[in-house]
Formats: sequence, structure tokens, C-alpha cells
Amino acid sequence: MVKWAFISDFDGTISKKDFYWIIIETYYPEGEELFHKWKAGEMKDIEFLKTVFSSIHQEEAVIQDDIDLIPLDNSVIPFIHKVYEKGGDFKILSAGTDYYIRYLLNRRNFPDVEVISNPGYYQDRNIHLDIDPAGPFYSERYGIDKQKVMQHLRETYDYLFYYGDSEPDSHPAKEADQMFARDALIDILKEQHTPFRAVESFSDIERILDEEGWPEST
Repeated sequence: MVKWAFISDFDGTISKKDFYWIIIETYYPEGEELFHKWKAGEMKDIEFLKTVFSSIHQEEAVIQDDIDLIPLDNSVIPFIHKVYEKGGDFKILSAGTDYYIRYLLNRRNFPDVEVISNPGYYQDRNIHLDIDPAGPFYSERYGIDKQKVMQHLRETYDYLFYYGDSEPDSHPAKEADQMFARDALIDILKEQHTPFRAVESFSDIERILDEEGWPEST
């Protein structure tokens, strides 16, 4: 009998496309060059996001329409229900911002889930991040330190799953009892010799857990 939780990244896992790409493609074509600088290590993650999200220059209703365009993994909502049915908790851990995540969860009728992310807000026709350097999970590079969050969750849970797709997820992967990965994260975890299961969707994860067994919750 264990107390367990399934923790998931948002962009590229729950969503099939990072929200920053929707902004770059729609309003900020210069952002593609910025993206390559970021990936080359010339910018911190949070600097890249702040620049992109402050380059929209639209009314909030227009930005909300853009958020509605974020494509989702259609199997995520049934998976969350399955986690709750099996006695676990489901949480979203994102180095993006809760501004668009919370809006989209409400719009798509998600079950109630905890969102742990960089606080964001709309002001002056753009999205802004409200990051507290004195916060317990502060990261100078990402805004939020996902590994620290996982270590904190370890104080409550006996068993932690994690699902991610990119470099920021390689850090919480070190704290997970069972790790699921897709896209770029697969090669990163291979290089780091971090154990993981390669998947493409939440339906893949559900199939694996159905076959191998879910945790026996309290």
C-alpha cells in the first residue's frame, strides 16, 4: 500500500505543441532565430520565454483564442481519470507558465489537477512571468526547479511517476521511481544513463501500467 502520484510536464507531453511555437509562428518570426540561440546555450530558458511572451502585442481575448489552438494528447483526460480511479494523484509540473495552462485546463474540462509552474499574468497586451527569486523552487535558468519540486513531493509520496519530453525534464527524471520519456528527452536520458520507458502518449503509459500493474494505493 503506497501513496503515489503521477507528475507530468505540459508542453510537448500533455500538449502536442509548445505554446511558444504558436506565438513565434503567429506574431514573432524573429523568435525562430532566438530559439536556435537558446538551444545553443546562448540564452537561459526563462530569458527565451520572457522575450517570446512579451512579443505578442494583442488583446487578452485574442491570446486566449491562441491558447485554444494548443493541440492536446487526446488520451490525457481518460488517463487522469484512471490515475484517480487507481488511488493516485495527478500533477502538472511545467517550466512554462500557469497562465495558459490553467486557462486551457478550464476550457477543455480537465479533472481537478494541481498545476506547479511559473506564475504568469496578462498585462499591456502581453504575457508576463512573475517569478520570485526567494521562492523555494526558484531556478535562475528555468524559473522553476523541477528537481527541487520532485524532492519536495517525495516528502509526501512513496512512489513518483514522471513524464517529460525535453531537457528541463532530465532533472526531475533523477527523482522519479518510474520515468516515461518521449522526443528529445529519450536521447538525453540515454546519455545520462537515467532509466526510462520510451512512449508516445498517455495511452501508451496506461497500456504499460495495465500490463505491469499500478501501485497499490492506500
